[in-house]
Amino acid sequence: MKRICVFCGSSPGNKPAYITAARQLGEVLVREHLGLVYGGGNIGLMGEIARTVFKNGGDVIGVIPGALAEKELAYRELSDLRIVSTMHERKALMAELSDAFIALPGGLGTIEEFFEVLTWAQLGMHKKPCGILNIEQYFDHLMRFLEQSVQNGFIKQAHMSILLSDNSPDGLVKQIKNYTPPNIDKVAWILDLKSAGPLGNPM
Repeated sequence: MKRICVFCGSSPGNKPAYITAARQLGEVLVREHLGLVYGGGNIGLMGEIARTVFKNGGDVIGVIPGALAEKELAYRELSDLRIVSTMHERKALMAELSDAFIALPGGLGTIEEFFEVLTWAQLGMHKKPCGILNIEQYFDHLMRFLEQSVQNGFIKQAHMSILLSDNSPDGLVKQIKNYTPPNIDKVAWILDLKSAGPLGNPM
């Protein structure tokens, strides 16, 4: 494992713990000799983790669309800042460069980016670990939503094992480094879906 992609807010949020967590995660990445791949910005939690890794001698790759870079939101001091044309290109390149994914607190963009790579893992398109850094219980409601989806038959319980979660940067990175992808039979799962009736019962 060489690099971890971190999705997080372009805002700092309204709790000091979020900024602290971003800095602590950056310190853990440097200590563990893991590079950072992130969205290329210099503001919010994005800027905090990037500055922490960069100023402590760690490897940082920023990926940002040209439209955002032109608005002076890019972290220009980075030695490896990659400017792409679209948000789709940004996400594809970040995924290609990374060996694991972490979501810090953030808004719609953070959730959308993280759930895309999590869905790819569910579909067997990659076996890279995906983890949530649940600072100040920020993701508790999201986790309850996912459990509700399991209870209502939209997510298999086995697929929940691909989602890692911890409330400390050290704990989450340790889980990621020790992660073993679950052996999920995708063919059987798809056949099960095809054979299910309108109420989830075999036809």
